[in-house]
Amino acid sequence: MRALTRAARAVRVPYVVSRIIVLGALETIRHIVATRHFPVPIETHSGLLAWDASWYRDIARAGYGGVAREGLRFFPVFPLLGRAVAWLPGISAGGGVVIVANLSALALGIALYQLALYEREDAELARRAVWLVYLVPPAFVLVMGYAEATFMTFAAIVLLGVRSRRWWLAAVFGFLAGLTRPVGVLLAIPAAVEGWQRREAKAVVPVVTPVLGLLTYLVWAAGRSHDFLYPLRSQEDPTRRGAWVDPVRSVAHNVHALFTGDHVSAGVHVLSAIVFVALLVVVARRWPLSFTLYAAAALVVALSSRNLDSLERYGFSTLPFVLAGADVIAEPGRERLVLSLAGAGLVAASILAFTGVFVP
Repeated sequence: MRALTRAARAVRVPYVVSRIIVLGALETIRHIVATRHFPVPIETHSGLLAWDASWYRDIARAGYGGVAREGLRFFPVFPLLGRAVAWLPGISAGGGVVIVANLSALALGIALYQLALYEREDAELARRAVWLVYLVPPAFVLVMGYAEATFMTFAAIVLLGVRSRRWWLAAVFGFLAGLTRPVGVLLAIPAAVEGWQRREAKAVVPVVTPVLGLLTYLVWAAGRSHDFLYPLRSQEDPTRRGAWVDPVRSVAHNVHALFTGDHVSAGVHVLSAIVFVALLVVVARRWPLSFTLYAAAALVVALSSRNLDSLERYGFSTLPFVLAGADVIAEPGRERLVLSLAGAGLVAASILAFTGVFVP
């Protein structure tokens, strides 16, 4: 109980600050649009339910039968939790998913703090990790009705479970992660590495359950789509991630776009790719092998599409990158600089997302 109290103390300020930043950015944009009589972007009007959050709201409200077939690409745990919250008096389905996202974000900070503290017994490292996870630019999705906060909480518990040999804890949350986001299946990698290193038979369970979570949803969704892999294949639509390509070609395509076409988003994606590769090196040098292989697999998946929109969100949701970032900014001056830039980036990313310029 004392450990949870200490984690909660470390979480409360950055958690509140990040919400002030994101909500402040949204209200600022709405004020400017209203007073200057600009056309209102749909993202500004939708606010915390913009972009993919509107899909989660609609699934929470009416189930998969109430949305177009392409809604099957959104996995079920998060909208089901939103629907459960919406049973409370006075709470809509949209309110339900936003509440679940923000409660999950609070749980994420506590779980991440515990994970970092377990690995290093360094409260300052854990504190920096919490600040980073709330302040880096893609963190505005932790305030919106997105599944990221829920998934990242499950992932943190899985990583803590396999590292501390609490295999059944890791198994349960691995299954839930596989039902929350398609990339939840990648949590089988750190579980397999830790099980192989520890030579424990029980360790096979958390290896299997993320895969089982994914398969459970694919089997259920196949009854509606008549295509077992449809929830995964639907992401290959050119308006979404696009066709699968090797990461080198994908980054090269965005470098080309930087100089010939879409300068803003392509430049952001190229810079993000460089940052994630550098952080992967840090993970490989300073963190367990299981974290390294998990982060490497997640980065390959994130970069293996022609369209790198949402790259920042996908990389950010891979917690070893956050831990590596906390490691890099250990020096106080560097920490102040990076957190200040991160906060400014969070403001900018929020504004661009709520005006429809930046795809979360």
